[in-house]
Amino acid sequence: MQYAAQHTGTGQPMIAPSILSADFARLADEIDRVAGSDWLHVDVMDAHFVPNLTIGEPVVKSIRAATDIPLDCHLMISDPDRWAPGYATLGAHNVTFHVEAAGDPVQTARAIRAEGAKAGLALKPGTALEDYREVLTEFDTLLIMTVEPGFGGQAFIDAMIDKIAAARRAVDSGHLNLLVEVDGGVNAATIERAAAAGADCFVAGSAVYGADDPAQAVRALREQAAAAS
Repeated sequence: MQYAAQHTGTGQPMIAPSILSADFARLADEIDRVAGSDWLHVDVMDAHFVPNLTIGEPVVKSIRAATDIPLDCHLMISDPDRWAPGYATLGAHNVTFHVEAAGDPVQTARAIRAEGAKAGLALKPGTALEDYREVLTEFDTLLIMTVEPGFGGQAFIDAMIDKIAAARRAVDSGHLNLLVEVDGGVNAATIERAAAAGADCFVAGSAVYGADDPAQAVRALREQAAAAS
């Protein structure tokens, strides 16, 4: 199966369905329902960094064995410096961790890359992009949270559009080589604003898995984003 290439504002937008909204009792079947997705977004929560507990390395390993869709692991965990490289070792395509939880984000990014994965840095809504511009040169992906991390189904925070636009300008200026990803409240009503602001990749949970045909929902969201970008 062929997947869309990453783009930097001029190519095809990427859709990453979040399995947080899937039926965990039928996870392999739920993954099959989003065939044709660019990435599969896997939320790892530890009930410490965020007040929720989801899955860890054993389940990610099983998911990797069950699909060819590249895994986009979003680590909402404490001490990512210790744990993040292990997800790269398991075969994740992209491993993103939160700067708010990291002791040494640059070292952790390099450790992820050394294991063959792309390294992503996530920012909570209240975390300023400007504070981390220098370290972003070490990353492949910038994940801008458009909700507070920890729970699915939240409403898109419109104030994050300015942060997305600032990230796009930084990339387009040539200072950074990043894929700009957004996560939280992405659906048919919000994806066009995020795309117009400059996002490359869109994490969508309930907007995909709440549809009768999740694969068609992925295609429709991608078309909306492409028309707006």
